[in-house]
Order: sequence, then structure tokens, then C-alpha cells
Amino acid sequence: MKRPSRIPSAICLLLLLSAVHGCAESRKFKEASPLSFLEKEIVRELNMARTDPKGYASLLEKWKPYYDRTLLKLPGEIPIKIKEGWMAAEEAIRFLRSTQPIPQLTLSQGMSLGARDHVKDQGSSGSSQHKGHDGSQPWDRVNRYGTWQKIIGENISFGHNKARNVVMTLIIDDGVPNRRHRKNVFDPNFRVMGVACGPHSTYRTICVITFAGGYQEKN
Repeated sequence: MKRPSRIPSAICLLLLLSAVHGCAESRKFKEASPLSFLEKEIVRELNMARTDPKGYASLLEKWKPYYDRTLLKLPGEIPIKIKEGWMAAEEAIRFLRSTQPIPQLTLSQGMSLGARDHVKDQGSSGSSQHKGHDGSQPWDRVNRYGTWQKIIGENISFGHNKARNVVMTLIIDDGVPNRRHRKNVFDPNFRVMGVACGPHSTYRTICVITFAGGYQEKN
């Protein structure tokens, strides 16, 4: 029997700034490789949740058999130690049923490249934080490839290899005060996003999702 993983299911950062952050780094823009299947599916799942929250609540209800008190046993993944159990999922279902649809997020190449930089940094080191080993924060990384506007945030998911599992756990936000990840997912002020996933030396998989109110790609 596999021991339950004590991975941090996700971490979150949200910054609300009123002005456009204009100090983009001068690093040369590098060509983006196509999104992986997992990354494409995360974009699809996030937009499904934002545009049809009541429908997404019905999908979340199907997770009840995967809960075993303080363990979340998703098919094909290592069991994850959680704090609140099914009560957190029930609270998320109520939230989804009471939430009005909001616009889809548009995928940004530059923001995805910034997210990919952090995936490589955290994945190789086995770390689980927003600050990179070079001292960079999310706004620094996305500004390497363009300029973010109005508002910026970042969610990081660990240990999940399926897009729905990534998005559902961000929405449930078990054990996270104020449901900060969920607020990022459903913030109507966010209009663009970047996403990158990759291997993690401690938690197997890491996915970084960045959000912004707008984004100007670097030419």
C-alpha cells in the first residue's frame, strides 16, 4: 500500500496593483514550444469552470467516492493528505452553484514562458514557493517576455497529472485560508493566463498558472 503523500496540493499568490508594471527585462524573447496535452487541458478546464460554474459543481460532486476522511485518493495518483476532507468539497460545490459565469481567459505565450521558467526552477530543485532561486517573483518572470497590466496572480499545483485534478483542487482549496486559489480562478478582473507543467523532483509534477488583467506580448 502506498503511503499518503504530504504534498502541498497548491500554493497561491495574488497581487492587486493599480498601474501597469512597465519594467520588462531586456532578455531576448525566445520561441515558445507548443503546449503539452496537460497544459492545453488545464486551459480548457479553467475556462469551463469560469463559464459554467454550476456545471462544474456537478462534476465535483462525482469526487465524493475518492474521499477517505483526510485522504484524497484520486485514480492514478498517489493519495494526498488533506485537512478538511469532503466538507471542503461540499463548500466548493455550494460556491460553484451560487456563482455567475464570467468570461474565458485568453492564453498568453509570454505568460506561459514565464510560468515555464518557474516550473524548471522549482522542479529541478524540489522547491515549492513562488519566489525563484534567482530572486524572481511572478511579475518578474512574465515581464521577461512582455508586460503585464492592472493585476497579476499565480497559482501553483503539485502532484497532479490530470488537468481536472489540478483545477478541482485549486477550486476546493482544502486547508487554504480565504480560498485564495479559488479567488484567482474566479476573479473576473483576470482576462489572460499562462500555464506550464513539468516534472518535479519531490512531488512528481508541478503546474504553474499565471493570471493577469492584461498582457502585452514582447515583439
